[in-house]
Amino acid sequence: MATVELRFSAQPEHVRTARLVAAAVARRAGVEEALLDEVRLAVGEACSRAVGLHRVNGLLAPVRVVLTEEEKTFSIEVGDGVPGAAESVPGIAAVLDPDIEGEDEMGLAVISGLVDDVEVTTGESGGTIKMSWPVAGASDVV
Repeated sequence: MATVELRFSAQPEHVRTARLVAAAVARRAGVEEALLDEVRLAVGEACSRAVGLHRVNGLLAPVRVVLTEEEKTFSIEVGDGVPGAAESVPGIAAVLDPDIEGEDEMGLAVISGLVDDVEVTTGESGGTIKMSWPVAGASDVV
């Protein structure tokens, strides 16, 4: 299992870097070329959401992105440091902040439309969006 971890200050200009890193690591992990745009877009949405949560709540802690390559899947976790309550959003649990609830719901809806396997969790130390994609040849493995 190979893992790449990226931490960046909650500035919108760093979201592009996270997207580029995610696409490069996904490609190396064996995610099909046709899915790389989905990876880029989903990571962009998740990172933008985390940046927004940090900025609204005045957090100086970095946004964290963990990219993990396993035998059959490639997963990305985007974590924020904002504790919150889980609510239901089309098909996934969401972490909502009353100040950015509309944007938050829209971003989570976009992510759930792009990624089949999404899990949003929250706790006292913050929230995490975990997304995963199959790697090429994973369906061939018995």
